[in-house]
Amino acid sequence: MDPIIHKTAEISPEAKIGSGTRVWQNTQILDGSIIGENCVIGHNCAVFGAKIGNGVKLQSNIDVWDGVTLQDYVFVGPSAVFTNDINPRAKYPKKDFPQYGRWRATLIKEGATIGANATIICGTTVGRYAFVAAGAVVSRDIPDYGLAMGVPAEITGWMCKCANGLVFRRNKAICEVCGRGYLKDGTHVQETK
Repeated sequence: MDPIIHKTAEISPEAKIGSGTRVWQNTQILDGSIIGENCVIGHNCAVFGAKIGNGVKLQSNIDVWDGVTLQDYVFVGPSAVFTNDINPRAKYPKKDFPQYGRWRATLIKEGATIGANATIICGTTVGRYAFVAAGAVVSRDIPDYGLAMGVPAEITGWMCKCANGLVFRRNKAICEVCGRGYLKDGTHVQETK
């Protein structure tokens, strides 16, 4: 199935958009952007050369910059912010003045959720199925399944793949909603078979 593109969206011929992806009104997809299959790109978004996996959902008013990678099934809430420059200056853009620094890559791993109005500072990684709360500011890496809240974001708990909270007892947890099991070693959480 071809992508479904709203008539007001602006799509570069150099962008790649996978089958079944829906792009809504007033959205721009620029050169070098790669968007996977069955994604939803909400209204008033812009993708500036980023890499977006399959099944990703971007709600409205989100800019995803070059250097940002969203793996499969990432959810990004409305008005979340991604950055790609740790020390920006209008007079000294990195493209023209590389001696002053470089853009930094950001990785949001499979299944992670970024809440509404959260800010992801460049150079960070948000782990698999991690959950960044609305309004949080992520300035350091978030581990797999971590629940990050606050400014700056801190790990306040753990989340199941199904997006419900986990309670660990003796470093083991079973989700009360879906029944998945987990083991925890410090800040390393993994699903059990």
